[in-house]
Amino acid sequence: MPDTDPTPTAPGGGLIPAPLSIDGPGRGTVRLGQDTALATGPGTEGTARWLRATLGEAFGLPLPPGPGPAAHTLALGLDPALPPEGYRLAADARRGVRITGGGPAGVFWGAQTLRQLLGPQAFRRAPLAPGQEPALPPLTVEDAPRFGWRGMLLDVARHFLPKDGVLRCLDLLAAHKLNVLHLHLTDDQGWRIEIRRYPKLTGTGAWRERTKLGHRASPLWDERPHGGYYTQDDIREIVAYAAQRHITVVPEIDIPGHSQAAIAAYPALGNTDVVDTTSLKVWDTWGVSPNVLAPTDSTLRFYEHVLDEVLALFPSPFVHIGGDECPKDQWRASATAQARIAELSLAGEDGLQSWFIRHFDRWLTARGRRLIGWDEILEGGLAEGAAVASWRGRAGGVAAAKSGHDVVMCPEQQVYLDHRQHPSPDEPVPIGFVRTLEDVYRFEPVPTELTPEQAAHVLGTQANVWTEVMDSQQRLDYQVFPRLAAFAEVAWSRLPAPAERDYQDLTRRMAVHYTRLDALGVGYRPPGGPLPWQKRPGVLGRPIDGAPPNV
Repeated sequence: MPDTDPTPTAPGGGLIPAPLSIDGPGRGTVRLGQDTALATGPGTEGTARWLRATLGEAFGLPLPPGPGPAAHTLALGLDPALPPEGYRLAADARRGVRITGGGPAGVFWGAQTLRQLLGPQAFRRAPLAPGQEPALPPLTVEDAPRFGWRGMLLDVARHFLPKDGVLRCLDLLAAHKLNVLHLHLTDDQGWRIEIRRYPKLTGTGAWRERTKLGHRASPLWDERPHGGYYTQDDIREIVAYAAQRHITVVPEIDIPGHSQAAIAAYPALGNTDVVDTTSLKVWDTWGVSPNVLAPTDSTLRFYEHVLDEVLALFPSPFVHIGGDECPKDQWRASATAQARIAELSLAGEDGLQSWFIRHFDRWLTARGRRLIGWDEILEGGLAEGAAVASWRGRAGGVAAAKSGHDVVMCPEQQVYLDHRQHPSPDEPVPIGFVRTLEDVYRFEPVPTELTPEQAAHVLGTQANVWTEVMDSQQRLDYQVFPRLAAFAEVAWSRLPAPAERDYQDLTRRMAVHYTRLDALGVGYRPPGGPLPWQKRPGVLGRPIDGAPPNV
């Protein structure tokens, strides 16, 4: 249940996401000081290192190895009776603080709750008042997540985010108990991961000559070149940094559509009997490029080689292969594509797309991994063993779950955080559906039409952050926060039905949480309204295709 007294001034108030239960808070304080020892049990060493780094920076606490006297000990331990990501945090003036988790991840999430309880100073990188001892109220928090997949997609293909920005993103996900970063690494507008066998993927595919400014209907351009990519060592660092925070990084290599950057680098990947692919460049605008991969054996071998290197870098059990928004016009006009359809007796061009997906489903399965793709992979028949990320609404997720396939719910209408937060024309680049903090909070990931057995296939949910109109860290912060905090509660907490959720309780707790975001330096959208952005009416403010009128 939610915090029993979440007002901003109440000790223990303001936890985001809301825990299952809080016993207390009681009177008095439990202090951590220079003499507080940090006692670690097996499997908790990673959280101990994280606590020493964060609390050491924020408060100047050494937290030497313990145990010390009970009242002066912060103890970490495991209890297999708890769920793997569940935890119990107990703070008592005589017995100190103890965080017990069902597994190492549970201990880490308990440490995140401890950090919140210690106030906004715990989110800073240096003490504001040296020698000041952090304190929390006597209480017991018991908690465990609702879903095992609590994620956020970060699109680094449309606008490249340097490595340090990705690491910062991982810290922000961890602070909200989110445990999946879906990294969208390739698209028409850029290829962002070093593949040593194919150096032109980054030598050519990582850079575009200019960029559409704002919505794709805008006549404005940023004439500066844009690009960048992650070396394989960068990826190793990102994956290791995420693992220390119990976050899985799921890579996405998009096929067979959204592939113009790859075709610009290696023209033979395209439908050469239809278009002169040697003249293609990395795409500089938004939308869906008509240039898709050719259904040839050489294309399959190329992407197998790419994925060989991807698998060596990402230990994630899932690999995302896109599969969305694949125009079929070139295949209809291609003699090569039509010959492949006839050779394999496929059901037209949809069957050809399914053939692509099924090939890589089998290829990944043989290597101990699982394919996940956007819900278009349902077209032409769902690949056996594949999971679905349902983005076009709930229907794809419902169909997949009813067919016995696992699902991650991420419908555009509810959890696309690039969409605007207010109908005001002052909203920067006001594209898409209006989705407020309350709208996100009332999102329910499990479709009501599923039976309990079918609902068990809903692995969880993720918010998607597409970056066509997010060309800086500031814009990313503004679009993502504070809505990601509400989404984190939807993904973690066992909330009542959407209509019964206490939004006023969330806003009271958010009043505390904003102080944490301030300390972290997050440039979130102010709760009172948009920033005074310069308006460009009729140019950047057009809604995206498919958005309701006047939205």
